Amino acid sequence: MKRKEKARVSIMISTLNTLLNKPKKMAVGLMSGTSLDGIDAAVIEIEGSGIQTKISLLSFNTLPYTNEEKRNILRVCDRSSSSVEQICLLNVVLGNKFADAAMHSIHKAGLNLKDVDFISSHGQTIFHMPDHYATLQIGELSVIASKTGCITVGDFRPSDMAVGGQGAPLVPFVDYLLFRHTDHARILLNIGGMANLTFLPANAKPDQVVAFDTGPGNVLIDTMMSIGTNGRESYDRGGEVALSGQVSEEWLKDLLAQDCFTLKKTPKSTGREVYTQDLAHAIYFQGKARNLSFSDIISTVTAYTAETIILNIQQFADPIGCTKEVLVGGGGSHNQAMMSYLQSRLGKQVASMEDINFSSDAKEAIAFAILGNEFLHGNSNNLPSATGAQRHVPMGKLVLP
Repeated sequence: MKRKEKARVSIMISTLNTLLNKPKKMAVGLMSGTSLDGIDAAVIEIEGSGIQTKISLLSFNTLPYTNEEKRNILRVCDRSSSSVEQICLLNVVLGNKFADAAMHSIHKAGLNLKDVDFISSHGQTIFHMPDHYATLQIGELSVIASKTGCITVGDFRPSDMAVGGQGAPLVPFVDYLLFRHTDHARILLNIGGMANLTFLPANAKPDQVVAFDTGPGNVLIDTMMSIGTNGRESYDRGGEVALSGQVSEEWLKDLLAQDCFTLKKTPKSTGREVYTQDLAHAIYFQGKARNLSFSDIISTVTAYTAETIILNIQQFADPIGCTKEVLVGGGGSHNQAMMSYLQSRLGKQVASMEDINFSSDAKEAIAFAILGNEFLHGNSNNLPSATGAQRHVPMGKLVLP
């Protein structure tokens, strides 16, 4: 090895050792989900690792996607319109966008880039094939590292899938670290584009955690809002449209009967490759064919989304009904129609993450910062009980600036 190469390796090792020996680290977690609202960026201070992890949220920011960016992402998510060229170009475009999101949130926290120890990015999922142990998240890590000058971690799912896992859901590992309770069981429910849940028995051990995707979250509602308003609204703000309509019980039963994922056995994960835009359009026009108003369609599809969550809780997470508390994060936690429906049908306390002084909106971005911290410490950060992996592994890839 040449002298310059040895010096470079020595600097890299020294940089990582310095980082790992810090009692507290400043980190940015980046997340963009299937709802395609934009890129969430959370700046947090992390103390420790593993079950000793403690965090403080310093700032949270969402950098919205432009309409063109959203269209381009949807185009590469659709096998009929995607191309290798489009994916390659968008990988770089989103790498720059993720870097911008990080920098906006760092600035909002009153910090400089040199104050940040590392950035951890989930990326943007464009296709997920768990049955084939294959997945693809884009938003080039090297671009993020180069543009910010920060150590960057990301691309978590493939490591779990390489050992037989679904590569999802990943947040339950963090749910276990932060929200397990010694005295009572909890369900952590995240309603983003898709919905997923984590069941934490009282005083749970890692292999007792049950977690999986339940099916659609906001993805179908959002698309139908766009159809019904000719693109003026991209989501049902606060669940106002759903609350103004009536649920068609007959159609609701049909929608549940048509859904092949809801009662699929665990482990399981899903995405836009199942709950597609074409499916959303088809369901919307089913409602029109039944002479339902726009608000009745949104009300019924909101109830359908909630029912898929309820059925999964009853079948796979808590069949004996021992859990009294369901804590909801993600954009769906702001949908009052969704929250009211869950409360009335579950017979449990349904609360938002804010009720335990945690940010519903920032939860997933925070989770990826913690997953990155675990990776840097060489710790396993998957939950085989959730993903179906054959063993615990440290998920992630490292890019130095």
